[in-house]
Parts: sequence; structure tokens; C-alpha cells
Amino acid sequence: MNMMEFEGFVEKITFRNEENGYTVLNLVKPETDESEEEEVCCIGNFSYIAEGIFLKVRGRWQEHKQYGLQLYVESYEERSPEDRVSMERYLGSGAIKGIGPALAARITGKFGEDTFQVIEREPERLVEIKGISQKMAVSVARQFKEKQSMRKAMIFLQDYGISMNMAVKVYQFYEDKMYEVLKENPYRLAEDISGIGFKLADTIAGRSGIYVDSSYRLRAGIAYVLQQSGGKGHCYLPEEELILETAELLEIEKQPVQKEIDSMTLNRELLIEEVGEERRIYTENMYYMEMNCARMLLDLNLSFPIDKEAAMRKIKRLEKEQGMVLGEMQKEAVLSAVSGGVTIITGGPGTGKTTTINMILKILEEEGMEVLLAAPTGRAAKRMSEATGWEAQTIHRLLEVNSDSNREGKTEMRFERNGDQPLEADVIIVDEFSMVDIYLLYALLKALVQGCRLIIVGDVNQLPSVGPGNVLKDMIAADFCKVVRLNQIFRQAEKSQIVVNAHKINAGEDIALEKKYKDFFHLERNNTGDITNVVVQLVMLTIPTHVKTNPYDIQVLTPMRRGDLGVEKLNVVLQSYMNPASFEKTEREFHGTLFREQDKIMQIKNDYQIEWEKRNSFGDVYEAGNGIFNGDVGIIKSILEVEEMVIVEFDEGRLVKYDFGQMDEIELAYAITIHKSQGSEYPAVVIPMLTGPRVLLTRNLLYTAVTRAKKCVALVGSQATIHHMIQNVNEQKRYSGLEKKIREMKTEGQME
Repeated sequence: MNMMEFEGFVEKITFRNEENGYTVLNLVKPETDESEEEEVCCIGNFSYIAEGIFLKVRGRWQEHKQYGLQLYVESYEERSPEDRVSMERYLGSGAIKGIGPALAARITGKFGEDTFQVIEREPERLVEIKGISQKMAVSVARQFKEKQSMRKAMIFLQDYGISMNMAVKVYQFYEDKMYEVLKENPYRLAEDISGIGFKLADTIAGRSGIYVDSSYRLRAGIAYVLQQSGGKGHCYLPEEELILETAELLEIEKQPVQKEIDSMTLNRELLIEEVGEERRIYTENMYYMEMNCARMLLDLNLSFPIDKEAAMRKIKRLEKEQGMVLGEMQKEAVLSAVSGGVTIITGGPGTGKTTTINMILKILEEEGMEVLLAAPTGRAAKRMSEATGWEAQTIHRLLEVNSDSNREGKTEMRFERNGDQPLEADVIIVDEFSMVDIYLLYALLKALVQGCRLIIVGDVNQLPSVGPGNVLKDMIAADFCKVVRLNQIFRQAEKSQIVVNAHKINAGEDIALEKKYKDFFHLERNNTGDITNVVVQLVMLTIPTHVKTNPYDIQVLTPMRRGDLGVEKLNVVLQSYMNPASFEKTEREFHGTLFREQDKIMQIKNDYQIEWEKRNSFGDVYEAGNGIFNGDVGIIKSILEVEEMVIVEFDEGRLVKYDFGQMDEIELAYAITIHKSQGSEYPAVVIPMLTGPRVLLTRNLLYTAVTRAKKCVALVGSQATIHHMIQNVNEQKRYSGLEKKIREMKTEGQME
């Protein structure tokens, strides 16, 4: 269709996505002596829009199967209304608080086509209108000016590559000081505004003429490198690494970076810990977090005298009553748990961790103690509940996580349970502790009082936490509390090749890949195409019949995100087989990924504010809450184009509504990285592997993948790569200082 032009005022905004500016609105051309009032539905991307403003639009007609004829706007310009009717419509639209249609009619009736000029230049004259006080006249003028300023700011900020939604945040935070900030120090945007990172701020700074070795840029670059290192698991960086990485990031010499680090340490923005000849650079927050964790752990590690013989008699009685048989190390773990302040129980699959926890719970229950159970993830907490029969919850829920948006628009997480309102319990038992990072450890310890026993259960040989710190390993290495290592595989578990081979992998022993067991087998393939085809065959046909499960419950685990056998490509292939395109299923692309109704997806970041609800068969809500967390898996139930909304159903029937702007929080989950599988358990796992970076193909990565399966492990790919992984113990170095701080404080305490 040919291009056409239309001008009028925005009568109603039916829908608007503030992230990308996509808008559906009704545009009305006022009635004149020569023509009747006309109305047209317009769709398009508008940088800033409000009901009542006057637009001239240019676009093409298109027919929507449900909503009829619409004007697809390709370009537009905002105009100041010149006639009295359009001015009246604008003022009466609600754009200016306090003015409704009746008052707008009186204002324009008095001042006619000079109305806007009066509001802008002579607002005191508004008191001539009945119903407008001096105070209200000032408010109307202020709002009118703000609307104009905001529109100007939106256009200005988008020239810097800032999205519409982000531009609103920037303007609301800085208001008219925005121009000064962009000119002097654009890096403040990365500090003040949620969603603007260093790289965008650096691009803006370059356009603003900021020098490459500006102090502002250096400080922002150093902060960014330290922040990114936290994402790699580090609590600090050696000074040389920090200098080198920052210099490479900023593409400058190392000397200015060194000088700026010295300046930041003098101002205590950074802290230096000297260990031998190494200088460790910490942020102040991280340094004191490690210090406080060390102190609180030592404070908790009290001794509680018990009658050991009486305790052993009780264990023997409970073994008989419960039909349990405990090994010597399990009994030692039970005795330690009831007599020590902090106890760590570590062991691989089949070594009786669950049996040990159950015996501890029986004894504590008989003692009348208040016990709370927790795990880092929802899936791990659910498994803990099923294994013990006791209620278990995530550590976040145990600590009563809450969040608020501050004035900068950043979401601030807080725990209601802390030093001021500690947990009311005699004993806390936390499973899957290898997943706990330094932040979560600190939050948990703050909520415990001296006298509360902390029992930690985990497999130290699994992958470390995604967040910073090497918490479980550091605590064990610090040798400050009782550590019980369960290493005996029990008779029932010996029948499982998953358990047997997991222990062989952990011990560095090769596994017999040529043997095809019912629950553990390897299929040799040596090119990515063949491996992919076999993976599809296993997930769709072989394993569902073999272990009597649904293909959606089988998890493909891969070491990498990219490459032919990485998450991104495997998800596209698996989606095409497991959930093919259909006229009955709506689909839409977000951030380069095609999502379709009935897709299996995973939440990839903690969202403490997002709402969920459970509905009964009649559609009535019977339970509601907040929070979906990193690693939660669900199914897309609906993609609603008009409402720009995606509805996902997570475990236990929790329904969540994502607007299109939130779709960066989820990704396809037919295949996930092994890191993302931590704390989860699946009926069966399929692990494709051929080649990859040595730093990824490690023993503990393979061990973690294998131990995710309950009934079946299928390895597909190169036998040589699997043997290489078993021998590769070169895990990626993590810089953490918790062990050192615990040891130093323990020594100081012994000397006092």
C-alpha cells in the first residue's frame, strides 16, 4: 500500500513496551467546519509518547486478522497543537495532573490559541480561571515544562545509543543535571542506573569527548574488571592481573592503571592484602565479608558435651527401629553433629549422606530440638524434603528474602532474617553446600546465633559455586571444625554403575567405556553431526522407553555454551524435534532466540520481585508469591502477542507472566551447561563431548555431570576426550581468602 500521512492528538495508548518503544495508540484528527472527527489505530515504535500530545505520522496501512485496519507508522514528528480544540484535548487527557476535561475547556475557552504560551510564559494568569489557585498554577506550569524537558531528553539520550526505557530511568534520576553528568563523567551512569554497564557508559563517554586516560575512565575500568572477576568466582585479584586486564580493557598503558589503583587504595575504595610478595586487591565490601564470615564461623564452632556411650546406644536403637545400618564414618558424623557447633559432612554419591542426615534428624527430634533444613536451590530443597520427610526450603526463603527498588531503579535484595532478627532454631542443616558462594554464606551466618549448630552437607568434588568464593573447599582446608569424609560405597549403591563410575572418575581411574550397562553407557562418535543425531535419538526414542520417562525430563548436559555441541546450537536442534513449529503454537524471537509455546525453558537470573500464582482447575488463584530463581525450569504455556506477555509454568504449578522486556531472564533448556545443572537431579542425562578448551574439560566437570543422573547416564562422543577429562585436574584457579582468614583468626584466638 502507498504511504499516507495523518495528524492528530493521541486519544488513547492501548499498549506500550517501554523497553523498545513499541506502541499501539488511537490517533484522532479533530472535527473542523470542513470535516468530521477521524480516528485511526496506529502501531509503531515511539521514543516518547503520552496521551494528548499532537503528532504527524507517516506510514502504511496493514490489515490485522483480529484488529482490522491499522496504520504501521514508519516515521513521525511531534507538533505543538496550534488550534484550541487540540490544546483542550491535550490538557484534558490527564497529561497534566489536576486538569480534567472540564477545566481544560475553561482554560482554552479563556486563552484560545494562546493557551500554551500563557502556561509557559505567564502561568500566573491561570488564576483567572475559576478552580485554579496560585499553587495549582505553579504546578501546571512546572509539569508542562517537565513534559517538554523529558521529550527533549528522550531524543538526546537515544542519540547516545540508550534505549527508551533506560532513557526514562536516566532522566528521572538526574533530571536537568543529566546533561552535566554526560559531559563531565558519563561513568556515573554505570554506578547509578541499573542496566547501564561499563561498556555502554564507555561508549557514551567516547562520544562525549572523555579522554582515554581520564581518571573517571580508569576508576570505572578497574571497578568493572573486579566486578567481572566476581562472575568468574574470584573474591580478589592479584594486583598484576588487575593492572593487566584493566589496561587491555581500556587499551592503554599499565602505568596510569597502577597510579589509579594506588589512589583508590589511599581513599579505601580498594583494600590491599599482602601475602608474601603477592598484593591482593579487594573491594572493601568483599574483604570485610570474608573477614566477618571467618569470625562468625569460629564463633559458632562451640563444643557441646555429650555422653558418647549413651549416644552410641541411642544410634544402635534407632538403627534397629528404622531399619538402618550405619558405617563407622556415618556414626562419627552423627556424634559430631550433636556435639559440635559446626560440622561438615562430605562424600560422593552412594556414601550414605542422606542416611546420615536422617539419623541426625531422629536424634535431634528425640532431644526436642528445633531443626531447620535448607539447600541453595529449589530443586535441591525439594529432593532434601523427599529424602528426609522433613520440610526443606531454599536458603533464600529460609532467610526470608525480600527486595525493593531504590530511587535509582536498582533492585536491592535484603534478608529479613539477620543479626537483628535471627533464625529461631537449635540446628540448621544445609545440603548441596558446594553451591554456596561467599554472599550466601555471609547472609546465612548473620542469621545464626551462638549456640545454634550448623551442619553442612555437600560433595566437595563437585563444581564450585557460580558466585564468588571457594566456600566449602576453604572451610574444609581451614581445619577449624570437625570434617567427616564419607568414602564407603554401600552395598545397594554398588549395584549402580553411575555411583561406581562417579567414584572412579573422582579417583582419577579410567572407566570401562566399552561395556554397555543398563544405567551407564558410552556411544563412540567422532564428528559433531553424528553426535548431535545420536543425542536426538536418545532423548526422543531410546531413553524414554529404557527408563520409562518423558523426553522433557531427560536433560542434555554439555560443557560449553558455544560451538556445534554447545548449548546454543543443541537447543535449536532439540527444539525442532521435541517441539516443532505448528500453526497451533505461537512463536516469537527474543534476543536472537526463537521461543515457542510448549518450549522447555530455564530462568537464568534471580528475580526476587517477579510474581507467581497457582490456580485450581476452575482458574481461581489459591496461592501466590514472589521470586523465580536462577536454574528454575518451566514450560512456556502461552505467548500473547497483543498483551506482549509470555506465561510460563514452573515446578509445582507456579504460573509466571513475563512481559516481552523480561525475556532476557529465560533461555531454552533442552540442553544446559553442566554448571547450570548443579543441585539438580534428573531421571537420565545425555552428555555429548568431543573437543573443547582444556580449562573446561576437567575431572570435576565430568564428575558433576555424571552425578546428576538417577537412572541413566549416556556419554556420546570421543572416548579419548572422556579419558582426558578424568586425568585433567587443572581446575580454573579461584582467588579466595576465606581459608587464610579463618586460620589467622583461629591462631590469634589460641594465643589470647
